[in-house]
Amino acid sequence: MPSQQPSPVRPAGAAVKPGYIRTFFRSSSALNLMYVPALFLFGIFIVYPLIKGVQISFTEWDGYSQHHTWVGLKKYTQMFHDKKIGTTVRNTLIYGIGSTLFQNLLGLAYALFLDRKIKGKGLMRTIVYLPVIISPLIMGYIFYFFFQYDGGALNDIWTLLQLEPIDWLANGRRAVWIITLVNTYQYMGVAMIIYLGGLQSVPKEYYEAAQIDGARWWAQFRNVTWPLLAPAITVNIVLNIIGGLKLFDVIVAMTNGGPGYASQSLSTMMYNLYFARQDAGYAAALGNLMFAIICVISLSMLFLLRRKEVRI
Repeated sequence: MPSQQPSPVRPAGAAVKPGYIRTFFRSSSALNLMYVPALFLFGIFIVYPLIKGVQISFTEWDGYSQHHTWVGLKKYTQMFHDKKIGTTVRNTLIYGIGSTLFQNLLGLAYALFLDRKIKGKGLMRTIVYLPVIISPLIMGYIFYFFFQYDGGALNDIWTLLQLEPIDWLANGRRAVWIITLVNTYQYMGVAMIIYLGGLQSVPKEYYEAAQIDGARWWAQFRNVTWPLLAPAITVNIVLNIIGGLKLFDVIVAMTNGGPGYASQSLSTMMYNLYFARQDAGYAAALGNLMFAIICVISLSMLFLLRRKEVRI
C-alpha cells in the first residue's frame, strides 16, 4: 500500500482567519451599509427638493421656462403683505389642530370600547378603519355629493322633514369645519389602531391592583390607562398635526378653497399659485412657510409630550 503523507500539524492556538470581506460583513459596522439606500432616497426626494424650493423662493419664475430672475426677498415681502395669508394660515391651523383634537377623542373612545370583550368587535374595528383605505380625493367627492345644495343627500333629508335646504359649503367658516370633520372621519381609524396597541401593552396586573384598592372605572382610566397611553398619545398627536396641516385632497374635492379663498389652506394656495397663476417663486415661499409651521408645531408637541411619557 502506498504510504500516506502525514498532515501538517497546526500550531496550538492558531486559527484560520476568514477573509477581510467576511470579517467586515460579520462586524457590527457593516450594519451601517443598510442605511445607504434609505439615505440616498431621502437625499433625492426630500433634501434636494427642499434646497431647490428655498432657491426658487428667491426667484421670479413661471415654473416652466428655462430662465428665472433672482428677486431676493421680494416673494416673502409679498407674502406678508398678502391679505389672504391671514385667513389661509388660520384655516390651516384649524385643519391641523381641529383634526388632531377630534381624531384623538374619537379614536380613543373607539379604542376603549373595542378593547373590551364584546361580540363582533373585529368587524366593528374593520368598519371604523375602512375609510382610511379610500383615497382622500374620493372621500372628498363622496362628501361633496352629501353636502351639495342641489340634490345633496343631506338637503334631501331636510326636504323630507319639510325644512329649507341649506347651502352647507357656501359659508367659508362652516365649510372649514365640515372639511375638518370629514378628515376626522377618514383618519380616526388610524388613531384607534394606535390606541388599541397602547391599551393592549398595559399590564393587566395594574388594573387588578387598582380593583383591589377599590378604584372604579374612571379612577383606573385616570391613574393607570391615561399615563401608560402617553407614548400612543404622542405618536397620534404628532401624526395628526402633520397630516392636518398639509391637508389638500379633501379641500380640493369639496370646495377647491372656496367660496373665494375662504376655505383654502396653504397647500391649496400653493397649488393655485403654481398652476393657475404660474408664480412658482411665491408658491415656493408659501411652501417654506408651511414647512416652518409644521416643524415648529410638531417638534414642540413631540418635545412636550415626550417629557410626560411613563415607561412601563
